[in-house]
Amino acid sequence: MRRRRGWRGCGVLAAVPLLLATACGGGGGGAAKDRPGASPSATGTTAAGSRTSDATDKPVIDPDPARLPATREAALDLIGRVIADPEDFGPGVVARRPYESGPDTWPVLGADCVWQQAEPGRGVLATLTRSFEVPAGKGKGPLRLAAIVTVHRTDDDARWEMAESLEESMRCPTQQLRQGEFIGGLGAGALARGEANQANSEDTLMESGEYRSAELGGPYPYFWDQDQILRFTVAVTAKGAKGWTDAEIDDLGSRAQSAMLIRLNEAVAKKG
Repeated sequence: MRRRRGWRGCGVLAAVPLLLATACGGGGGGAAKDRPGASPSATGTTAAGSRTSDATDKPVIDPDPARLPATREAALDLIGRVIADPEDFGPGVVARRPYESGPDTWPVLGADCVWQQAEPGRGVLATLTRSFEVPAGKGKGPLRLAAIVTVHRTDDDARWEMAESLEESMRCPTQQLRQGEFIGGLGAGALARGEANQANSEDTLMESGEYRSAELGGPYPYFWDQDQILRFTVAVTAKGAKGWTDAEIDDLGSRAQSAMLIRLNEAVAKKG
């Protein structure tokens, strides 16, 4: 897979209502984010159960059915092989503490636009969030990053997760991540495969806004980038800090997202 385009390449907000509507023709799922732990998205599939294809009409990943996880244990094993490590982001990135979310927690955006932890929805087979940081130094504040991989029970459950993430951004343009942490001015856009040269996934969601922290101040850039392929969603999020440019943040996130998509292909694609 080629390297991803930058997170800021999302001048597609006008398409959001249509994409949300076309997403919602399948079974229900949950949601995933580093909002409190990790959240979700939108989709551009042409109809429920169908896959957006490029000019060659080949799938993003041609899966081996025997390699697709059908149990929670198998899903957790796959996530462990796919999810990013600190080195996937680049030099200077280290694990934060706590490093991994609990496997039985799932972030839910309440009616009050505050993120809370709940049990995963019935459409989620397994999910994991890892937290990272570039420590403060050389005139820059601590840059906080996260990677999230979720395995759903069906492809439609994964599409629902994408759709729900778009709805969240429209419903709550300002959100409380946890005590003393907020994101605001949120805008989200989605690209189906083949739109604007998007070829890495069946659907991709890009969300950006401003991050404010009682500890670190702000506003600083906030980014969320999530891809859906088959029954899998893969995401990276970044909460900016003093001295960090959009380009620097984008480079770190793009590296990790690309690494996870490549490993997902290696984990489930037909061999040979």
